[in-house]
Amino acid sequence: MKIIVDDKIPYIKGQIEQLGDEVLYLSGSKIGRDDVRDADVLMIRTRTHCNRELLEGSTVKFIVTATIGFDHIDVDYLREAGIEWTNCPGCNATSVGQYVRNTLFLLQRERGLCLKDATLGIVGVGHVGSAVLEACRPWVGRVLLNDPPKGLPTSLSVLQNECDVITFHTPLVTDGQWPSFHLADEAFFAGLAKRPVIINAARGEVVDNVALEAALDSGLVSEAVIDTWEHEPHLSRTLLNKVYIGTPHIAGYSADGKANATRMSLEAVARWMGVADKVHFDVFPPKVPESCRPSGDVVEDALRLYDPRQDSQRLKDSPSDFERLRGDYPLRRELFV
Repeated sequence: MKIIVDDKIPYIKGQIEQLGDEVLYLSGSKIGRDDVRDADVLMIRTRTHCNRELLEGSTVKFIVTATIGFDHIDVDYLREAGIEWTNCPGCNATSVGQYVRNTLFLLQRERGLCLKDATLGIVGVGHVGSAVLEACRPWVGRVLLNDPPKGLPTSLSVLQNECDVITFHTPLVTDGQWPSFHLADEAFFAGLAKRPVIINAARGEVVDNVALEAALDSGLVSEAVIDTWEHEPHLSRTLLNKVYIGTPHIAGYSADGKANATRMSLEAVARWMGVADKVHFDVFPPKVPESCRPSGDVVEDALRLYDPRQDSQRLKDSPSDFERLRGDYPLRRELFV
């Protein structure tokens, strides 16, 4: 059994070796046809595009992406080629919830947003959107949910009219009844009534970045918090300079979320191999440093654990390091453990 592993999947070394006779760690963006030609399993992240170009003629039989999103996987080709695959739904949902909640805390402290009087709109209420709801609902006055595929009835136009903050958590869908590509486009921004804060921690293409920049310039949007960008890692530097918080696609990068994704990926491979009852995986994130201790104030403690401004400043200081900032991400925990 030969397994190719993205070398940025954390906490996996010493664990996956229980399953593979040969394990090869490679940079996800550099995994190529020659690497996968005689492989059985690929364990990847978003930077490996699994399509005909990569896989045709290979011996790959199973792919697991240690991510929630899977728009980097050509599911039609995999079906045609008889290659099984899976993702890790919900693995880092609470991490994204932490990111959005802590950003709201900062908006209240630094931008005058009164959370108890604010209406929060959540677009996309799957695993991630539900975690955002759970994290933020105790702090805001009202929450409106928009997710037509799930039968949630609040229309996008209602969010445009009534929300002080609108945060996006949809998958990237380019066709069908409910496409999400450029869901927030020029027309969307023109229809906003309250100059809201816009947050995108979904996929970059869900928010038209050119239209968002114009909306910031014209005052249709008061602030923007962007974690996912169109054309990343080659993001718009002018937009980066205008957003309140701009981060390098790390909203879900808590150590807790990463450990969940790695554990789920390992368990998926074990199930596919039929050995799930014969192996055990010890996947745990490092403990919070002793220097980081709780103060007793809930908001202060949340920001001690994770302050999005730090990630934003690193990206604004060095936008060309987008991929390095993701790959060498510092320890971030969701709890003081």
